[in-house]
Amino acid sequence: MAVAGLGVRFGSGVVALGRVDLEFAPGAFTVLLGPSGAGKSTLLRCLNGLATPTAGHVLGPDGTPIARRLRAHRRETGMVFQQHQLIGRLSAMENVLIGLLGQRGGWRALMPASRAERERALDALDRVGLLDRALTRADALSGGQQQRVGIARALVQRPRLMLADEPVASLDPVTAAKVLDLLARICREDGITAIVSLHQVDFARRYADRIVALAAGAVVFDGPPERLAQDDIARIYGSSPTAAVSEEEYA
Repeated sequence: MAVAGLGVRFGSGVVALGRVDLEFAPGAFTVLLGPSGAGKSTLLRCLNGLATPTAGHVLGPDGTPIARRLRAHRRETGMVFQQHQLIGRLSAMENVLIGLLGQRGGWRALMPASRAERERALDALDRVGLLDRALTRADALSGGQQQRVGIARALVQRPRLMLADEPVASLDPVTAAKVLDLLARICREDGITAIVSLHQVDFARRYADRIVALAAGAVVFDGPPERLAQDDIARIYGSSPTAAVSEEEYA
């Protein structure tokens, strides 16, 4: 997929994204790097049709603007959120089944999950190491376990595209690394195109096939992790980049 001349300007006149052009290779694990307010979340929301650009287009794999087939695009797109977005009183499996509602549609969304759908949900939980927590309420799980349920909820859709918006921002460094290990492994095993926003440089270098860095709504770096130099980091984060450089600083 790609974005062509993508721009987002809020009603207040603030430019969140300024005419961005990017192509995302199928099956690649791309990290959007940058500080808060750089435009990472806005770009991700545009990629899933949750935000409407004021300029340009988001193009699907066939080159067609996603606006022309938005419902189908969303069915093919998994989303992992920063704050998990789980329903605490529901079990892990019930939360995962929510990922299938968009594929059921109409009156079928009101019906109980079928046996095949429950098996899909259990398989997704198994892949994130939580099969034994399938019937546990989401609010009884740890933060890392809740985020793994969030990944399973996206995975149950059998997506072609996985978007993750600061998926480890609320986790400690050890748990964050485990969650990113899991996410990267599953996406690569399944050939899923992944676009993940982070602000930790060490994590970006460790997991990305490609880093796209944004600052003030503009792309300021685009390349493989090994090309990211200290001068690039200073340009991304300004005069005080060190707080974002090391995951040991992250809590």
